[in-house]
Amino acid sequence: MAAQNSVLTQIARPYASALFDLAQSENQLASVETSLSDVSRLIGESQDFSRFLRSPVITADTKAHALDALLAKAKTNDLVANFLRLVAKNGRLFALDAIIAGFRELAAEARGEVGADVTSAAPLTAAQVKSLAATLKAKIGKTVTLNQFVDTSLIGGLQVKVGSQMIDSSLKMKLTAMKIAMKEVG
Repeated sequence: MAAQNSVLTQIARPYASALFDLAQSENQLASVETSLSDVSRLIGESQDFSRFLRSPVITADTKAHALDALLAKAKTNDLVANFLRLVAKNGRLFALDAIIAGFRELAAEARGEVGADVTSAAPLTAAQVKSLAATLKAKIGKTVTLNQFVDTSLIGGLQVKVGSQMIDSSLKMKLTAMKIAMKEVG
């Protein structure tokens, strides 16, 4: 899996960098980032769309035609629409998630921010998000952008990943640790 992520990163990095440079030169960073977030949300919400993008069986041309139809109906930033067409034409839609993640990292770095992935058992309230962001900012010293995920298997608590650091205060992790401790005793 690590090798696959490395290959995806190598494929995604030049695309993300090129889009970032173009968006920055066109003074459209915020607009492009918003449009990419919408695309990312669509990929996350629709398993069919996600499988379609990753499928090696479907040709690049078929994917490009389907994407054109989707972009015609969506109100996507022109720069992002043209970029997505190029990615489709080059047969790299399977790496779209990694490209979007790479772009977000570059945009956050340009703003002096750092991204944090926060996974919780239930969606966080606005007050919780604000409090968590303030706590992380105090600890790290930079403005923190939270990418929120929900995983009901955590039961309660949070998993926070900032860069290579992982803070796991979930009940699932505590129960697992307790289970291991009980096995050692008995």
